[in-house]
Amino acid sequence: MSNDSADIAKALVPYFDGFFEGDVEKLKRIFHPSCHLYCATHDPMTDFDMETVYGRVAGRTKPSERGDPREDGIITIDQSGPECAFAKIYISLGNQRFTDYLTLLKIDNRWQIITKTFTYVARPEVAAL
Repeated sequence: MSNDSADIAKALVPYFDGFFEGDVEKLKRIFHPSCHLYCATHDPMTDFDMETVYGRVAGRTKPSERGDPREDGIITIDQSGPECAFAKIYISLGNQRFTDYLTLLKIDNRWQIITKTFTYVARPEVAAL
């Protein structure tokens, strides 16, 4: 892994921890304030701004407290220059397994997610817990 890829992977740690632990402050370390999250798994397409995302995370039971098994990781990182990258990751929360496509920009000398497009499928083994 190149140094930049390692830096991007390190920058994504608060992403995984923040969603699993329900910690909005950790999520704010990786998401740019202007970021939007897009999904078209079910019509119509959804478009969430960060305040909506943070409100949903803060208002739900934390997966870590619920005893959900933690499953997350980086599938690929593709960097097209010193300030632009793409990461495909997976993360499981509750009874859903997400595939997230993250566009990152290096702004103010740190990697930040500027857009997230995602899809998900059921993770039925967790629904039975």
